[in-house]
Amino acid sequence: MSHPGPWGGEPPPEPVEARPVRASWRRWLVWFVVVSAGLAVLGLLFRASPWAMRQTNDWFYLAWGGLLAAALSTGLLRATRRQTLHGLGYAAIWAGIVLVLAVGYLYRAELAEAPQRLRMALNIGEPVATGERELRVAQDASGAFVIVGQVNGQRVLFLVDTGATNTVLSPADAQRIGVDMASLRFDQTSETANGLGYGAQWTAERLEIGPIRRDRFLMDVNQAPMSASLLGMTFLNTLDSYEVRGGQLILRWRK
Repeated sequence: MSHPGPWGGEPPPEPVEARPVRASWRRWLVWFVVVSAGLAVLGLLFRASPWAMRQTNDWFYLAWGGLLAAALSTGLLRATRRQTLHGLGYAAIWAGIVLVLAVGYLYRAELAEAPQRLRMALNIGEPVATGERELRVAQDASGAFVIVGQVNGQRVLFLVDTGATNTVLSPADAQRIGVDMASLRFDQTSETANGLGYGAQWTAERLEIGPIRRDRFLMDVNQAPMSASLLGMTFLNTLDSYEVRGGQLILRWRK
């Protein structure tokens, strides 16, 4: 029972000792879900790119960061409901930022090639330099490789054909670049899908595929009409190497 003060007023209330907020099972559940979601994201990233964790230090920093995040997240257990909601909102924002940065790091090599891939996609057939003495050409919609070159300074669209022994100009391309068709002797025979074909040998002053240049290059001029000129093994064998990878034809040369 309280007693009035000396001036007849009510005495000040006695201070109430603050009770610690106990974590309910719901908060434990929220904490468990948050931690499990983080581990699941890390697991998916590692499964997608297991090569990303190459060194012991990478695992150390990952474990240290995980323990720190788990320790900080225990603050959710003692927070009020309003504080918990705010905390989860901020955690979701930071989780999204970390996820974007992690994906960018894992696929940094692919992202570095994005401008080159865009150029190849927008300019089908145009060879794109992707390194010192390296060219790449993207596949067209039909899955073939067409590449823009120049014969004696005139633009020619070639179909890359590893099954063709020689590099062959179509009659239309030959006439367009100024070949005297009447002076040619069509005495070269070859087996084609339509039967026996005839061609004539002709020497170009220069053949250029991007920065690759071949002077006094021997090729054939086909007698019958063709849908496209062929870039065959007589050119490809002058390169250091060539390969098809990821929908791209990669050409490498030394001189």
